[in-house]
Amino acid sequence: MMTSLVKSVLACAALSLALGASAQELKIGYVNAERVLREAAPAKAAQARLEAEFKKREGELNDTGTKLRVDMDKLDKEGPTLSEAERTRRQRDLAEQQRDFERKRRELMEDLNQRKNEELAAVTERASKVIKQIFEQDKYDLILQEVVFAGPRVDITKKVIDALNAGK
Repeated sequence: MMTSLVKSVLACAALSLALGASAQELKIGYVNAERVLREAAPAKAAQARLEAEFKKREGELNDTGTKLRVDMDKLDKEGPTLSEAERTRRQRDLAEQQRDFERKRRELMEDLNQRKNEELAAVTERASKVIKQIFEQDKYDLILQEVVFAGPRVDITKKVIDALNAGK
């Protein structure tokens, strides 16, 4: 991500170009990257792949968590009637199961985040290629992705989404 300073410099440069272009009209476009990643078919397909890939592990983890809670509740209810040794053994077993559950949960989240980043990078790369094609074909002077405000006249986000959906 670009820092605010870099964004400001780019905006000033774009404004300078616009003000200095008295002999010719500048063609400027804006792409809402967040909208592209939310609405484009490749982004939706990536999300569906991730959900399918991690659905089984998430289900197993939820089942394990439910079983662990049931076992903890059972120990709370039966605790006063158990011998000290049996209660200690069960508490130790539940603590080990809890640690194992937390480890599996962390691993799942790490794996999911890594895969999300991979899928996001692939979609972003495709979107960048499409934006470059539009830039060259339509002879834009400048296309921005991150701006504070952009009017509908310069917003080419729909065009980028349509091109991605068409597989260009």
